[in-house]
Amino acid sequence: MNYAHIKKSDIANGPGVRVSLFVSGCTHHCKGCFNPETWDFDYGQLFDDDVMDMILGYLSREYISGLSLLGGEPFEAENLPCLLTLVKKVKDNYPAKTIWCYTGYDFEKDIINVMGHKRSEVMPFLSYIDVIVDGEFVEEKKDLKLRFRGSSNQRMIDVQKSLAKGIVCLADEYYE
Repeated sequence: MNYAHIKKSDIANGPGVRVSLFVSGCTHHCKGCFNPETWDFDYGQLFDDDVMDMILGYLSREYISGLSLLGGEPFEAENLPCLLTLVKKVKDNYPAKTIWCYTGYDFEKDIINVMGHKRSEVMPFLSYIDVIVDGEFVEEKKDLKLRFRGSSNQRMIDVQKSLAKGIVCLADEYYE
């Protein structure tokens, strides 16, 4: 897996001050994407153990609330194995820090009902994610007043509550 960028102090992609990892590779190609260079799976730098250790080091700071995964597309098959290893290490080392994941895929239609049955990493990966912001960015629905989202079709989903109840539970009330 390659990554495009790491922000060690990000306040735009989830609550509090976060570490944000922008992975490379995306097949959505949303019109108006703010990161089109990350569509290329070869863009950026190789994600290796040193990079993982660097992220874990950034997360050790007391003022850091958690990790946000963006892209590109974290749920691309090429990215899931590395990200699964990363989120497991994050939760093992920092169980109180939250993990947010931004995806262009629809949570129930694409991730749960399709990918969850086809890719062995999907359900274990979800077990470490606190909030998913799902849905492709839709330029015609862009809304700068939305918190932690780019367009009004995107949802903030409480992943653990949704998995436990078997229905989508929005996380909006916690983060508005």
